[in-house]
Amino acid sequence: MEIASDCVLDYSRLNLNTFTVDGVSDEKRRNTTQLYLNNNRLCSLPSSVTLFSSLQLLDISNNGLSTLSEDITRLTKLRTLIAKNNCLDEVSLPKGFGSMQLEVLNFSGNRFEEIPLQCTKLRRLQSLSLGGNRLKSIPAEIENLVSLELLYLGGNFITAIPPEVANLPYLSYLVLCDNRIQSVPPQLTRLHSLRSLSLHNNLLTYLPREILSLVHLQELSLRGNPLVVRFVKEMTYDPPSLLELAGRTIKSRNMSYSPRDLPTSLLNYLELASKCPNPKCAGVYFDSCVRQIKFVDFCGKYRLPLMHYLCSPECTTSPCSSNPQSDAESEDENSVPADRLQRVLLG
Repeated sequence: MEIASDCVLDYSRLNLNTFTVDGVSDEKRRNTTQLYLNNNRLCSLPSSVTLFSSLQLLDISNNGLSTLSEDITRLTKLRTLIAKNNCLDEVSLPKGFGSMQLEVLNFSGNRFEEIPLQCTKLRRLQSLSLGGNRLKSIPAEIENLVSLELLYLGGNFITAIPPEVANLPYLSYLVLCDNRIQSVPPQLTRLHSLRSLSLHNNLLTYLPREILSLVHLQELSLRGNPLVVRFVKEMTYDPPSLLELAGRTIKSRNMSYSPRDLPTSLLNYLELASKCPNPKCAGVYFDSCVRQIKFVDFCGKYRLPLMHYLCSPECTTSPCSSNPQSDAESEDENSVPADRLQRVLLG
């Protein structure tokens, strides 16, 4: 939708230390929906901003802002707040910030070490950008942003993706590149709206095989991860305990039991049995399993290194693919053409 010029007020790149509205008519203040104060020398949010009662977009990027006063919460019609490249951190926001009706929020290039809880209360928020900060984690409260479509957290120090991210029903773009993430939780397969997943330049050595369920995924960026240049080939295995051996015997031989035969703790334990994915094996496992990287067909086009779990070291036959339409067997690293690996992992 085209915005009329009389609704836009541009005071950007004027080296302003303060902002006054002395030269702005009352009518202009009432009609202004977009205010640009970016690329100035403002150290705090001018209180005069609150005089623009119809303001929908405010850009205060590239200033020296270290705090946002409670005045900003008086902008009841504000939908887009762009405050990139300032000096804001997690104590810079007013307590009432979470009550605003923001739909787009960009705090990239600031000094946040954690995502402020006020931001996780913005239930109408559709786009949240906090790239290029100092974030070390993503709070579980991120799941409260039920309207979120884009989450940009690239260029931080994040080490893990919490499973609560999977509770964002409309999330289409998830950008977590240039962090320190070592694994992807399988719960992300619940992101049925996900179109783009950016994970390049992290510490990933494998992906969960559940990622094959992301049927709407159109872009998967993995370059710059350890899985691009090396793959884990050794199988790791901790010998099963006597409890697990007994549980495996009961399950694999379909032995009958009832609450009268076993205590509740053992009944619950037996319910945790996982079937070995090897189609030639009828075994199960509980806590002790073999972890192995295998190449699996992805969308009939690419080969991805995915983690598989086997019930024992003897169970070396390739597990079945998660993609029922794939008739290609898993391959060892040496048998996968280098150019095909590059297309997959650097795309």
